[in-house]
Amino acid sequence: MLPVNWLQQAKEHQKAYKRLLEKGNRDKMLRVLPELHEQAFAKIDCLECANCCKNYSPRFKQPDIKRIAKRLKIKEGDLVATYLRLDDDGDYVVKQSPCPFLAADNTCDIYEDRPSDCRRYPYTDEDVLLKRVSLTLKNATVCPATFVVLEKLLELEGKG
Repeated sequence: MLPVNWLQQAKEHQKAYKRLLEKGNRDKMLRVLPELHEQAFAKIDCLECANCCKNYSPRFKQPDIKRIAKRLKIKEGDLVATYLRLDDDGDYVVKQSPCPFLAADNTCDIYEDRPSDCRRYPYTDEDVLLKRVSLTLKNATVCPATFVVLEKLLELEGKG
């Protein structure tokens, strides 16, 4: 079960997570990530949370823009002008938070055609979790599933 104070714990464990991700046994962690990912999402219902959609923006790559514009039956340029802006890295991201495609019930209006970043988030079943430490640390304070996976990894390393 997810602790009520998971966010506080995630903030308190940032140094331990960083140490684990940078110095832990990468091969061992990569082997267990898919199972830990499944366990976390068996406990957590994204529709009850939607913190990612409320606080983050995915990158909208060209294939995403093309697919979403087609779904919305608008021109790609209109999608960009209406919903997106360029960030400091030169990536298209949503202009506002929460995401304009997030419905009141925390569902996604473009779910079947959502950006690749949304499909993959929070990267708890792939090597991005280990490769992009700063992103993973940030995700641990946004996504309860990331918190659960990192806590399990700490336990497996004997540091939990």
